[in-house]
Amino acid sequence: MVGTSGAKLNQFDQLLKDRGLSGLRNKYNTIGLGYQTRYNDFVIGMELYHNRGSKSVFDGYNIGYRTSRALVNIGYSFIEESKFQLIHYMSIGAGFLNFQMLPENQSGNLDEFLAEPAQGFILRKKNIQKGSQYYGNFLTETGFQLSYDFDLPGRKEALEVLLKLGYSFSPFEGKWNMKDLSFDNAQSGAFIRLGAGLTLPDRNFFYKDGSIGFYLINGIHFTSPTKLNEKLADAGFNELDGKPHNIGLKILGETGSLLYGAEVFNLAMHGEANTLREQSLNSLRVYGNIGMKFFQFKNFGIGGVVGLGFGNIRYTNTLKEKPDFPELFEQRNFDSYIKSSGLMTKPEVFIEYGLPIGKRNLFDIVFNTSFGYELPLGNYKLGDLSMSSYMAAPYLSIGVGVRP
Repeated sequence: MVGTSGAKLNQFDQLLKDRGLSGLRNKYNTIGLGYQTRYNDFVIGMELYHNRGSKSVFDGYNIGYRTSRALVNIGYSFIEESKFQLIHYMSIGAGFLNFQMLPENQSGNLDEFLAEPAQGFILRKKNIQKGSQYYGNFLTETGFQLSYDFDLPGRKEALEVLLKLGYSFSPFEGKWNMKDLSFDNAQSGAFIRLGAGLTLPDRNFFYKDGSIGFYLINGIHFTSPTKLNEKLADAGFNELDGKPHNIGLKILGETGSLLYGAEVFNLAMHGEANTLREQSLNSLRVYGNIGMKFFQFKNFGIGGVVGLGFGNIRYTNTLKEKPDFPELFEQRNFDSYIKSSGLMTKPEVFIEYGLPIGKRNLFDIVFNTSFGYELPLGNYKLGDLSMSSYMAAPYLSIGVGVRP
């Protein structure tokens, strides 16, 4: 899914106006991933969105914000005529908000960065840089979805192209306040989104031999930021302890022995840098997967996939206590981060067990255990320090999902 929405930051824009400055542009762009399944005329699904606001430049600083949302959808199909569908839906979920004012030209040297991490300021609410378990605050959406299926030559799946129109909002006032300023509007606004995906349409009898499942996953990666910890110790900061855990979503389609799908997960570590400062090391991974089911006996299966995707890594160092606005805007220099991104690949094998639910076996509850190895296709440098050895690691993941 890709789209756009309006979100005017009223109180921050007023702060700028009081200083004779123009406000931020009231628009953000959206990219996301979703899943839907139908039971008669009812639609149930899940969506994950990342939203990035337009940047504004002031006095050598970039001002901008980003949000993300994880939503559960419940809808009803008003119209289903051949390959066309019209669905009305409601969504509930949780989110994250990041607002920052950082230099246009940030330090490209890690030692220099650690010697002076106070380069701007970063405000985060429900901080997923510490891990996806920190998602929070109640968010809702309502809207309409129009879609049309295009047949794929030689395949029983169809390509579904869809349009979503609606309004997203934060129903409880003050839930997104930061430093005595409201950012509620960053989570609200009318939206339009376009998307495309694979579907197994009811009109194809082959649907009985195929399915697309949705999974929540949680795992551990057997790696440690050894080189970064050496740099942190040299700079007088605490080391990041333990091993990073991930929380994420996986979509896995199956037709015959062919497997295909996508997954996204958030890998995070965090802790105190010292008595005054906090730090986090975060990495987002997004994969497209393809593979085969090697073995299936009743409800037990073994398979494997290979994935190619995107990864990033971000080290953040922030001051624990900062003043409120407008003093924060005047002083500015408290926090910063340093980041890198690139391509990732991985092989993975899994074992699963499906537990049929209901007398008519409408769906299976699937328990999945996966083991794989991630390989970075790049150096993933934090300044001049390569983090490729941290990104390259074996992992173990456990998931539970629903497969119609």
